[in-house]
Amino acid sequence: MNKASTGYPETQHQPPCCVFYYFSRKGAPTMEFVDSESARKEVALRQAAVQSPDRVRKRASLLRYIWFNRYLYIMLIPALVYYLIFHYIPMYGAVVAFKEFSITKGILGSDWAGFEHFRYLFSQDKFWEVFKNTVIISLYRLAFGFPAPIIAALLLNEVRSRLFKQTIQTVIYLPHFISWVILGGILINLLSTDSGVVNNIIKLFGGTPIGFLSNESYFRSTLVLSMIWKEFGWNTIIYIAALAGISPHLYEASVIDGANRFQRLLYLTIPLIRSTIVLILILRLGGIMEAGFEQIFVLYHPGVYRVSDIIDTYVYRIGLTDGKFSLAAAVGLFKSLINFTLLVLANWLSRKMGEHGVY
Repeated sequence: MNKASTGYPETQHQPPCCVFYYFSRKGAPTMEFVDSESARKEVALRQAAVQSPDRVRKRASLLRYIWFNRYLYIMLIPALVYYLIFHYIPMYGAVVAFKEFSITKGILGSDWAGFEHFRYLFSQDKFWEVFKNTVIISLYRLAFGFPAPIIAALLLNEVRSRLFKQTIQTVIYLPHFISWVILGGILINLLSTDSGVVNNIIKLFGGTPIGFLSNESYFRSTLVLSMIWKEFGWNTIIYIAALAGISPHLYEASVIDGANRFQRLLYLTIPLIRSTIVLILILRLGGIMEAGFEQIFVLYHPGVYRVSDIIDTYVYRIGLTDGKFSLAAAVGLFKSLINFTLLVLANWLSRKMGEHGVY
């Protein structure tokens, strides 16, 4: 049966119908029913015309915000330039780890070596020895050095005498401003087996002199304790700032509820600075392979290489002393990859635990 015999008028195929929702310039929701391609294009153009002023306004708002804070951005420029010059541009030199670097040929002209330096590195017993020393010393520094400023800040926060508190802060901040070269000389004079002040006191009481800097059994402990003595006071600053941000009304309410000083410390103070503690811990884990080059370089000697030689001192010797620049670059790149991996992992775990991460 053809269409003419049915008695109904013949119709042509119509395009599918669509309903478009968008917001007008006044912010009111608008709905349009379109049943043709041309109408659909017209509505799309109308939507773009409505949305483009919003994008312009957002861009203008961002520019106004930057202009309003222009002095802060100007102050930020030196830091950006510093990181660009001394941290990002030198990343180009990491390619040396994959080449047979020659000073006369330069980085680009040197022959490609691939992963040969890494294979040689991982086959050396000396590398694994310095790697183990680096991890052990770093873990000692983290286990004993990380809690020290937290404990000191909590104790200082309980001091009510302002003069006494400022005096203690000045005393514990001072060692941070003394270089390890000077502190190394002080430690040698204090701990020397022959004429050190500490060993003279031990001998005075009939004891046997202890080789704090010459005996492998004591050297690592001496490193960690001297590092804590130098840096723990300066590291209390960020925790004291976090404690200063706690509202006094919370302490007043806890006193009314009958909490003693230890309970206020355990259930109020520490939870309120937990995010700061986690943030600093993440940053410390990201630098776990930094065992303190300057300190160890000043204090160590061949007699304690077996327990004190770390990756940084190893790189110094094979790179600058022996001239094996490619091998030294491979060691440094390996250390940086470990630090980066630990930083990302620690940040991920922090977010999983509900804390704020570094990013």
